[in-house]
Amino acid sequence: MSAHDGDVSGPDLSEGVPLESIPEDGMLVGHVGSEPVLLSRSGSQVFAIGGKCTHYGGPLGEGLVVGNSVRCPWHHACFDLHTGEATCAPALNPVPRWEIVREGALVKVGDQMSPADGATPVRDRNDREIQSIVIVGAGAAGNAAAEMLRREGYRGKITMIGRDDSVPYDRPNLSKDYLAGDAPEEWIPLRPPEFYEEHAIELIRATTVSQIDVAPRTVRFGNGDSRKFDRLLLATGADPVQLPIPGADLEHVHYLRTLADSRAIIARAEHAKKAVVIGGSFIGLEVAASLRNRGLTVDVVAPEKVPLERVLGTELGSFVQKRHEKEGVTFHLGRTSKAIEKTQVLLDDGSSLPADIVVIGVGVRPQISLAENAGLAIDKGVVVNEFLETSISGIFAAGDIARYPDPRSGESVRIEHWVVAQRQGQTAARNMIGAREKFTTVPFFWSNHYSTSIRYVGHAEKWDDVLISGNIEDGDSMVGYRLGGKILAVASMGREKGSLKAEAAMERFDWSGVEKLFAGEETAS
Repeated sequence: MSAHDGDVSGPDLSEGVPLESIPEDGMLVGHVGSEPVLLSRSGSQVFAIGGKCTHYGGPLGEGLVVGNSVRCPWHHACFDLHTGEATCAPALNPVPRWEIVREGALVKVGDQMSPADGATPVRDRNDREIQSIVIVGAGAAGNAAAEMLRREGYRGKITMIGRDDSVPYDRPNLSKDYLAGDAPEEWIPLRPPEFYEEHAIELIRATTVSQIDVAPRTVRFGNGDSRKFDRLLLATGADPVQLPIPGADLEHVHYLRTLADSRAIIARAEHAKKAVVIGGSFIGLEVAASLRNRGLTVDVVAPEKVPLERVLGTELGSFVQKRHEKEGVTFHLGRTSKAIEKTQVLLDDGSSLPADIVVIGVGVRPQISLAENAGLAIDKGVVVNEFLETSISGIFAAGDIARYPDPRSGESVRIEHWVVAQRQGQTAARNMIGAREKFTTVPFFWSNHYSTSIRYVGHAEKWDDVLISGNIEDGDSMVGYRLGGKILAVASMGREKGSLKAEAAMERFDWSGVEKLFAGEETAS
């Protein structure tokens, strides 16, 4: 029997299905009432978990099974098929799980069970040596680390210090649905304030750390306060690059990095008609899309010939440009901004653009001064080893500041992706309490441009060949970036399963498996 609810499909699992209908290395998608449910099987054992991702509600039944986990097709969160636990970001909460009732060869889903709460201790740990962990930074990496410490059963003190006056929040949404007016502010915090109290995480907000004293293991705050630590995680993130031109400090000029920044842009946009976005970065173009959604006219000024060409290549970058132009955005490429005035932006060719609001998105710089002053090794970021530990024992770094050894390219890389930061925070947390877990995660990010979503797995700073499967212009394609015969990264549109398969193959270092995703449909350029 199929469900009539639009969010569920497949058989009613409370009525039962034959055991043999559940694939050994896959999943059977069904429902219990109005809840989507996935059945998985390991030999004669059967497990039932919720079918909706706890990140943004993606349909897990359309995802990919890898080992004992299922991966969300939208943003690649992973869940344990046996317990429902969220095993890797961006999801932080587990999915529900249900009892299994066996009636001969028939498998029925019974009552819902208590969740394996992803925010309570699930491991038994009591590390006497490590009594205090301090986390500097309350963004993606810092918050994920604090939560993972408690999930791993760490019972000592956790202090997390953030510059924002808000609790940790969903940063990607600041330039996407929230800025566009499609997501209410109550969706933005990752957790309510009481969460941190309930899990004994001391969250110190609106506070900067001024100094790290390595020998006495102390961090000192700008207000004169301090905290001792046995382990320290630096997750200070990055700051927007400030544009050094006249008028960049005017009241109607904005950067976008924090929740306060996004609120300020929204407030200004309510009384504006014309916007100029300086910079053709992902953030800049997402801001352009969001402001168009609010009804503003938008001009984008960027020095490149093709927006996003450095990351996505000419073909996909040109498609993104056309997608924006279709929505009414005007591009001024090969141009730079010379000055900003109260009602206009002056360009280097002598032309001007009217502007009630200006948003600058020309990149970010890692916030490394604290680490540098503490004597940590620095190389365009904070240098860490494969365990995310810095040059000083007991001090770790994660997120935008961390330059780590990439096992696939053989290079040291620093990656500014939200999901990478979260997963690094989770790995660093486990390593701070005794694990020796190498960070080998395949990088992933997504970017939204109106109804078009681009998913990108891997990391390619340069390439000598581009493979294209499908049709970019139709928004149904995969683009592979190959260097020396190896596809290092894959960008996709409308091919969620393909993106997941590429990620899984890269995890296995199975480069031929990545190539096979393009076999028969590829065109070289």
